[in-house]
Amino acid sequence: MTATHASTLPGLTVDYCGEVYPVRPGHPLVIGRDADVAVDDNPFLHRQFLEVADRGDLWWLSNVGTVLSATVADEFGGLQAWLAPGGRLPLVFPRTVVWFTAGPTTYELDVHLEGSLFEPVRQRSELAGSVTVGRVSLTPDQHLLLVGLCEPVLHRQNRGGAVTPASSAVAERLGWTPTKLNRKLDNVCEKLTKLGVRGLHGDASRLATSRKARLVEYALATQLVTAADLALLPDPAGGPRRT
Repeated sequence: MTATHASTLPGLTVDYCGEVYPVRPGHPLVIGRDADVAVDDNPFLHRQFLEVADRGDLWWLSNVGTVLSATVADEFGGLQAWLAPGGRLPLVFPRTVVWFTAGPTTYELDVHLEGSLFEPVRQRSELAGSVTVGRVSLTPDQHLLLVGLCEPVLHRQNRGGAVTPASSAVAERLGWTPTKLNRKLDNVCEKLTKLGVRGLHGDASRLATSRKARLVEYALATQLVTAADLALLPDPAGGPRRT
């Protein structure tokens, strides 16, 4: 790559847990268990999973793994994509957020692009008796379910990985029966699948784990839930919900 071409590319960095990694043209940055960005020694995580590199006049995020997928979104959740193995996406927003799950743990990292010409637009509105984000309208219980599933990640605030809680733990946290939680989970997954969200249905052996992880990633990426929603959860000590 010539110096002239390199100078046309905007500066780009990857931020994981507050550690910033500049990416240079002609020098791909690899993210994984044993890579330039060493995420974790999690055995479920690929040694080399994601790659940030320049191609042509753009920066690209590629999935160089064989099993795991990643959820990619702009900072306001206006655009969301599911990056499967072998896939790649251009990095065009000032801030792009990436979530991925390996085993029980969900990770988050940021990609920052200098001088981007694209500006994401926040689209979020709340209506009485429901929560509407984009095309998605949730009942209060469906919304509360998502908050319960995402609670560890929302508390962590991009500081390493967070373990997605077991369904039984979420049911206890919300004061629900396991049957009620599973019914609400089925309803949310069916609703989102009808809207074209991928990864929420599969064979019986994968449903309990993979769809829940994908649901957490999607809810975070599209900002169906945010840290402000933690106030909706019951008090851990058994008191009423915080308001």
